[in-house]
Amino acid sequence: MKAPISWLRDLVTLPDATTAKLAQQFTSVGLTVEHIESTASPVTGPLVVGRVLSLVNEPQKNGKTIRYCRVDVGEHNDPATDEYPASRGIVCGAHNFNEGDLVVVSLPGTVLPGDFEISARKTYGHISDGMIVSELELGLGEDHDGIIVLAPGTAEPGAQAQDLLWSADEVLDIDVTPDLSYCLSMRGLAREAAIANGVTFNDPYRQLLPEPVDGGHPLVLESERCGSFVALTIEGIDPSAPSPQWMADRLRASGVRSISLAVDVTNYVMLESGQPLHAYDAEKLQGPIRVRLAHEGERLTTLDGQTRELSTDDLLITDDSGPIGMAGVMGGEDTEVSETTTTIVLEAAHFEPASVSRTFRRHGLPSEASKRFERGVDPQLPYAAAKRAAELLAEHGGGRVTAETIVGSAPTPHTVSLRSGLISDVLGTKVEQDETLRLLKAAAIDVTALGDSLTVTAPSWRGDLVDPYDVVEEVGRHVGYDRIGLRLPVPPIGRALDPVIRDRRAAMRAVAALGFTEVLSLPFAAPSELDQLGVPSQDPRRSLIKLANPLSETHGYLRTTLLPGLFTAVARNTSRSMPDLALFEKGRVFFDGGEPAAPRPSVAQRPTEEELTAIDAALPAQPETMAAVVTGNWKPAGWDGPAVAADWTHVVAFAETAAAAVGVELDRRNAEMAPWHPGRCAELSVNGIVLGYAGELHPSVVAAYRLPERTCAVEFNADLLLGHAVQGGDITPLAGFPLAKEDVALIVDAGVPAAEVEAALVEGAGELLESIALFDVYTGDQVGEGRKSLAFGLRFRGDRTLTDADAAEARENAVKVAQERFGAVQRA
Repeated sequence: MKAPISWLRDLVTLPDATTAKLAQQFTSVGLTVEHIESTASPVTGPLVVGRVLSLVNEPQKNGKTIRYCRVDVGEHNDPATDEYPASRGIVCGAHNFNEGDLVVVSLPGTVLPGDFEISARKTYGHISDGMIVSELELGLGEDHDGIIVLAPGTAEPGAQAQDLLWSADEVLDIDVTPDLSYCLSMRGLAREAAIANGVTFNDPYRQLLPEPVDGGHPLVLESERCGSFVALTIEGIDPSAPSPQWMADRLRASGVRSISLAVDVTNYVMLESGQPLHAYDAEKLQGPIRVRLAHEGERLTTLDGQTRELSTDDLLITDDSGPIGMAGVMGGEDTEVSETTTTIVLEAAHFEPASVSRTFRRHGLPSEASKRFERGVDPQLPYAAAKRAAELLAEHGGGRVTAETIVGSAPTPHTVSLRSGLISDVLGTKVEQDETLRLLKAAAIDVTALGDSLTVTAPSWRGDLVDPYDVVEEVGRHVGYDRIGLRLPVPPIGRALDPVIRDRRAAMRAVAALGFTEVLSLPFAAPSELDQLGVPSQDPRRSLIKLANPLSETHGYLRTTLLPGLFTAVARNTSRSMPDLALFEKGRVFFDGGEPAAPRPSVAQRPTEEELTAIDAALPAQPETMAAVVTGNWKPAGWDGPAVAADWTHVVAFAETAAAAVGVELDRRNAEMAPWHPGRCAELSVNGIVLGYAGELHPSVVAAYRLPERTCAVEFNADLLLGHAVQGGDITPLAGFPLAKEDVALIVDAGVPAAEVEAALVEGAGELLESIALFDVYTGDQVGEGRKSLAFGLRFRGDRTLTDADAAEARENAVKVAQERFGAVQRA
């Protein structure tokens, strides 16, 4: 919102407030002033008024016709000659002026916007001793079709033009937040300035919407999205009457182009009051004006010349010919006012904010009107704004109101009850009740006090005052946030970190200490990524959640796996000559659970516990997941030995290290799961519950993602892992008796998993077994084809010193179970 200071001072008396002080005051109440602009002339040098004494049209070979003009510029004229009177010769390509017109001339030495300096030069066979300028060349507008023609009697030739074309004013460029929509008007800003400076503000638009009147152009409201509609019929407008200069100057300073008197008046009143208006040419209207929703297949050509396909959700202004405007957004081309319009029907209405918001976004058609309607416009304002516009048209265009039609009514005022002490409690600084009453009344907010209880009646333009905390914020804005101290809130006494947070941090620290580097990727996915992973059609990872408004058309879903993001990071790093990588990521994945059956709670108050429970239940499954990938060398070659390649052992170690950090021991067994290589994939589980998978990636996946050969990866459900975490584990006491060591090598079929053989040994060894570890796997001639040898180290300890016989017996018991279960043969 651009606010000219001269306009602001017309609405409220601010004797001691400088522009800089006003900017600071607005910023302190939440209306951030981005910068202060000046409307003074950007042109330096001799820019003067000239009178065209003569002109000659001279067609050129290129098909263009130029004019050689003699222009009287007063004291800046060249001396008279036998051929020409005292004047200057200027070549001009425009044709919108005649002999005797007053024009604006930039003489040699003038510097126009863009650092464009004017000098005398020869062109088209003449010396052009200056330039007759247009609005575009002076930075006053976008019109370059013709030069500026001043009204007769505006000034004498030779007079300085700066004072005629620019008003020396300062403009505040203010960022208005959505909750302060009433400040998208000079009326709202003047009220805020009055409160800040402790002066009285006399609201020129403080007039209630009258009772319905049916005396003018017929109106029919067919949708509840339009609460009220005012139509004034104004006749006798002089279509040639220009807009007053002060109005055009203020519109220009506010960033609005001056077009014609009727259009300028509607724009001026909108900026002053905050109520958008629209003028229809009464001669072009056919039958009653109706406000209704669009019908299927309807079209509308808007004022910008574009024909738009309408949605059945669009609220329209129509007559018997069909749509003539999008309600609250933009009018139609068929009924717009023109240079021959003498009678208009002036519209001032109140439309539902959400409806206007959806319509202008659907059609990509933002406007000054829609910006105000979508944030909320004072429902009591339409009649007062329409009457103000009618007065300006009468004063400057000779029009008079001949009929009025008013349909609908404004909503009843909204009241809020609160404790006076709540304001001090929330703000953290003492605010006396008397100060609260003073500030609210200064903002034209009715308030009554009964002891510590306050009853606040929100004015019609303050739709943001809904609950007690909105009132607290309103008082806090004007009390001044600088009065709120720096006291920190005292946290309640707790019992350290939540166990889940503590365990999560422990797991993260453990894998980072192992040598993995954390990366973060966007949580978006494409079905093609799952195709590259080789994920089957019935796999749960195919249950993608589609985004309603994705950042990228190629990634329009939420991810169900972290691996594509990690693979993309690997490909990017390897393309930059960084082949040795150990990357991991922790993040959520999302699985579609079908159409959510969540309630839509009202925004007027906090949702109930039942509503919150229903919303939580409707959320899709989104488990926290950990994944890692390794490529290249785990350890580079050096003086102390050759390089150590990164392989499946490192990704399995990643999962086991994370589990060990929370007191969990993982079980492993061979499995097949995309995107891992069959036979080189391990299933990771706890107590029979599968957490995830680890191993070497399938060659097709490596090729699809352009990864280094033999890349390995792991992915598991971190929520399930933390659910099995051991809370507050016991400290293992130091052993009081020595350890007995026994090794055993068993020959089994090559297809028997080592983990199952180990489980059989543990079962048979009994309570004396303290630990077991596989330390060798052998295949070759000594064990036979299709067989393998598994060597385990068994460690026994008891509540006494074990004899050799005790250890041997426990070993034999362990081997016996393996023999019975797998036909194992003990290797000598």
